[in-house]
Amino acid sequence: MTAAALLPRLRRKRSAMPGLGLTLGISLLWLSLIVLLPLSTVFVKSAGIGWDGFWQAAGSERAMAAYRLSFGAAFVAALINLVFGLLVAWVLVRYHFPGRRLLGAVVDLPFALPTAVAGIALTTIYSQNGLVGSVLAPLGLPIAYRPAGIVIALVFVGLPFVVRTVEPVLEQLSKEVEEAAITLGATRRQTFLRIILPAIAPALATGFSLAFARGAGEYGSVIFIAGNMPYRTEIAPLLIITQLEEYDYPGAAAIAVVMLMISFTMLLVLNALQVWQRRRSA
Repeated sequence: MTAAALLPRLRRKRSAMPGLGLTLGISLLWLSLIVLLPLSTVFVKSAGIGWDGFWQAAGSERAMAAYRLSFGAAFVAALINLVFGLLVAWVLVRYHFPGRRLLGAVVDLPFALPTAVAGIALTTIYSQNGLVGSVLAPLGLPIAYRPAGIVIALVFVGLPFVVRTVEPVLEQLSKEVEEAAITLGATRRQTFLRIILPAIAPALATGFSLAFARGAGEYGSVIFIAGNMPYRTEIAPLLIITQLEEYDYPGAAAIAVVMLMISFTMLLVLNALQVWQRRRSA
């Protein structure tokens, strides 16, 4: 084979980045310094009190109530964002109207807005004297200082994850396939369930998992609207802060380890389901 014939192949094999060995080594080193090393100190700190002390701190009645509230509210908020995040992404992708770019910027606002500012704003609106809370409270639907307020705060911070994950997939989804299904007699419901939903299901699962993970560990936007009452409206991140303020560092680390393991397990399951869905659709 001549040099002229080999030149195009060499050009195709060249990459702007170094080889696999160097890039993989740098990536693992960076992840170890930024993620693995800090998380490992939490395990080391909690191990210092032994198994009995660990379960006494992490499995107390107060801690269990905080786990149920944190993960339960995060799950409900992620489900809400799954529905309305898909709706917002559909509007941004499929329709062109005045103010469309402004609406897209509003979706990204929770990314840039400090979480404490969001918490104060939501508390002001949904308190009994607030614009919305003053209407709902007489109806027996108080929001602020209730679990419902926590869910609303988590919906606020988690919405962009679903929208920005689903939006690129909808942009790549061809409209001609939907039009062909409608031409063949499919209803809107059948078109959505059999054509659109299978195509965007992996993206929806990713957005749901990201919103859930963000909600489970959220602190700044929740503490103002939660009320922070032990056994009722106290989230797990706040309980960790409380333990730290009482200089119970091993107890705080034990609660952090439980939260970390639960979050990692749920994310692992969701990612496995996402991979299975991709293989099935392929």
